[in-house]
Amino acid sequence: MPAVTVENPLTLPRVTAPADAVARPVLAVTTAPSGFEGEGFPVRRAFAGINYRYLDPFIMMDQMGEVEYAPGEPKGTPWHPHRGFETVTYIIDGVFEHQDSHGGGGTITNGDTQWMTAGSGLLHIEAPPEHLVMSGGLFHGLQLWVNLPAKDKMMAPRYQDIRAGSVQLLTSPDGGALLRVIAGELDGHKGPGITHTPITMIHATLAPGAEVTLPWRQDFNGLAYVLAGRGTVGTERRPVHLGQTAVFGAGSSLTVRADEKQDSRTPDLEVVLLGGRPIREPMAHYGPFVMNTREELVQAFEDFRKGRLGTIPAVHGMTEKGPQD
Repeated sequence: MPAVTVENPLTLPRVTAPADAVARPVLAVTTAPSGFEGEGFPVRRAFAGINYRYLDPFIMMDQMGEVEYAPGEPKGTPWHPHRGFETVTYIIDGVFEHQDSHGGGGTITNGDTQWMTAGSGLLHIEAPPEHLVMSGGLFHGLQLWVNLPAKDKMMAPRYQDIRAGSVQLLTSPDGGALLRVIAGELDGHKGPGITHTPITMIHATLAPGAEVTLPWRQDFNGLAYVLAGRGTVGTERRPVHLGQTAVFGAGSSLTVRADEKQDSRTPDLEVVLLGGRPIREPMAHYGPFVMNTREELVQAFEDFRKGRLGTIPAVHGMTEKGPQD
């Protein structure tokens, strides 16, 4: 799991919660069910079964892989629409290509992130490049959906290409945890991702036996999803492992600890930490659209059918009217 790393974390700025911070309790630990997305790549549905009031402003998150593809096996998603939210695609291992009908796009690999604000709507496609399809190889990543408030749902689409080298790197006081701040900020250290809805997104790697207690904004929710390894969450040391999400309650700090022993395939505990300011608005979600009312969902489908969400570039051999039924 390469993402972005450093040989000596002690060269990085160190972060810890203040002594008077109020520890966030762990309200629940859930296990993600497995399934398939797009043309058939394996995913874990990280937020399945969690009440939306604990997720808000996050909508869903899929862990894509970790999977070792044989030649000819890598798969992606076909062209499809979105409206009303942002998609965040974070690639840990492997390569993924993105293109959308608003002109955004690019290739991401090993620690890169693509941040697409769908806003008023667009079409996009995500797929492995042809050379990866031919050769096969390791693929592992995340896709996170972040809601937009009603006032921003019909904003113009936007695309951000966040390279691994621009991610803010931090560590714990003893150097046992490497913290990659992708978006938002941690203890005054800002990540490169520009968000409409205030959030924090961190990929943390904890060495065996390491523990980190981080300051956490009290107006944000708190979630921890385990990408790999085993450990505990909260000061009560609630056990967590690969594919599980911890939901934190109120407070001003959160704690994660790696078990002393990890399996040989996963030397460290890998966790994604998420926090965001709840939007607290009605949400109407169906398929690729996230709006506030059923009527807005109906309008989104109508706009898609009539080609108002954009057209597929001719290079893909499709008609200018959009995807075929």
